[in-house]
Amino acid sequence: MVTSIKVSNWEIGPGKPCFIIAEAGVNHNGRMDLAKDLIDAAIQAKVNAIKFQTFKTENMITKQAPKAKYQLDATGNDRSQFDMLQSLELSYHQFQELYDYCQEKQILFLSSPFDEESVEFLETLGVAAFKLGSGEITNLPLLTQVARKSKPILLSTGMSYLGEVETAVHTIFNVGNRKLALFHCTSNYPTVPQDVNLRAMQTLISAFGLPVGYSDHTEGIEISLAATALGACMIEKHFTLDRSLPGPDHRSSLEPKELEALVTGIRKVEASLGSSQKAPNSSELNTALAARKSLVAAIDIPANTTLTEALIAIKRPGDGLPPAMRPFLVGRTTRIDIKSGELIKLEYLL
Repeated sequence: MVTSIKVSNWEIGPGKPCFIIAEAGVNHNGRMDLAKDLIDAAIQAKVNAIKFQTFKTENMITKQAPKAKYQLDATGNDRSQFDMLQSLELSYHQFQELYDYCQEKQILFLSSPFDEESVEFLETLGVAAFKLGSGEITNLPLLTQVARKSKPILLSTGMSYLGEVETAVHTIFNVGNRKLALFHCTSNYPTVPQDVNLRAMQTLISAFGLPVGYSDHTEGIEISLAATALGACMIEKHFTLDRSLPGPDHRSSLEPKELEALVTGIRKVEASLGSSQKAPNSSELNTALAARKSLVAAIDIPANTTLTEALIAIKRPGDGLPPAMRPFLVGRTTRIDIKSGELIKLEYLL
């Protein structure tokens, strides 16, 4: 049985509304005005939460670390990964300001920490949950540190084997924190559809019995909608104010109107899922009357006539005897006259 967890006022798990995170990440480009505009756009789209990334560059990366291919494609090789990330780093004071702005605007603030110092800062900030990126799934010391905060953890599982996910889950559980949900994702930006492997969500659900969502790095909104239909209880999606802005993540992000379309689409998809029961919906009943067929008199049939198959037609509407009963009427005698096209009723027969 799959468990559920609670993040602030939202319960995340099977049968609950999909929890939608707008991933602002570093798409603020180090500017507070852009960061606040991203918050406003997320509110307009009616997501559940907006998420940033909190890090101290010198604590996270060496100056010699190479860029990932997607970072090179998006930003070139003029600056190192260290210099690029340092230009995108916000101070703790700025994050306090963004947290307060989210509180004022009544949207849930989340941020992914990438180093131990940032974990401690986010704890003092009062975040409702910790969202950890795929790069931390093998960082067991950081997982242990976060788990000890006894807050819900949303853990992405990109780049990982099932065994690595298992080790991460056990690391968190061994601290005594079972408030855990997992994201399936593919850590490439953008991800092409054939690399998505949405069926892995069910593998994670079966293996761990935890709420599972999808962190989407594909272009467009179609894959997130498909994930929702397959049972994702969380969707995370990068967004930007303008895909043409400089920076590593803008190219694989949604713009504000697309984010709005994503939220609208997810809400429509989850509303369509219903239950597993196969039964007519009340809205279909009128259509059934008009579309299904009944047994009717093929011609005028006088009383005392022995019915043959040729005398019994199958026509709309569907509120009479069903066509399956025709063999049981053949050979019966009519009690009264039945006009052509009239529904044949049992009380008309001897």
